[in-house]
Amino acid sequence: MTDPIADFLTRLRNAIMAHHRVVEVPASNLKKEITKILFEKGYILNYKFIEDGPQGTIKVALKYDPVTKENAIKFLKRVSTPGLRQYTGYKDMPRVINGLGIAIISTSKGVMTDKEASQLKIGGEVLCYVY
Repeated sequence: MTDPIADFLTRLRNAIMAHHRVVEVPASNLKKEITKILFEKGYILNYKFIEDGPQGTIKVALKYDPVTKENAIKFLKRVSTPGLRQYTGYKDMPRVINGLGIAIISTSKGVMTDKEASQLKIGGEVLCYVY
């Protein structure tokens, strides 16, 4: 697999389109950090890290509106790919839907949202957009 982050986002996107409640994804440290950010920002209901074997898995419980059955995640887009890395400074931080969505940034201080990176005045690699 050449792009595990794109695979993670695609598995989430496919589970949302199929209206699944839970999706299992092979774990990595970067995927764990992205999952924590999605949980903190309210895009997923819950998550659980399962240590089975050398790699482990991440179980992600997707969040749906009880009335309209719509998912909390409307859009997931991978920005930086292995073939074309996208970097940004803190002054040029991308704004997703004028600040309503989040951009997940990999910085020297760890993985964080665009707003947190702007406050700390650090740039990094733009991993994905979520809204």
